[in-house]
Amino acid sequence: MKYSIIVSAALAVMALSACDRQPVVAPVVTVPVPGPAGATGATGSTGSTGSTGSMGSTGSAGSTGATGSTGSTGSTGSMGSTGATGSTGSTGATGDTGATGKTGGNTVVIVPSAPASN
Repeated sequence: MKYSIIVSAALAVMALSACDRQPVVAPVVTVPVPGPAGATGATGSTGSTGSTGSMGSTGSAGSTGATGSTGSTGSTGSMGSTGATGSTGSTGATGDTGATGKTGGNTVVIVPSAPASN
C-alpha cells in the first residue's frame, strides 16, 4: 500500500501531461486615435455674485499708554499794580487835661549870652 499511492500519483502526472493544451491568445485591443480638434464653443454666461461674508469679531482693547513727562515750570508772573491809598483815619479822642504844675521855689535860670563875632 505504501507504493501504490506513489505509483498512482506518477501515472496521473504522465496522463495529464500528455494532453494537448490550447495556447492562450491575447485579445486584440482597438485603440481609438484622436482626430483633429473641433471648433471652440461659445463663452459661458457670467456666474452669480457670491454672498457677503459675516462681520469679524471686535478686537481686544489696546494696552494703556506710558505716562507722559512732567511739564517745565511756568514763567514768573508780572508785578501787580500799587494798591489804592487808604482813607484818612478818624480824629483821635482828646486827651485828659494835665494837672497844674508846681510853683518854682528857689530854682534860678541863667540865660547864656550871645557868642562873640570874630
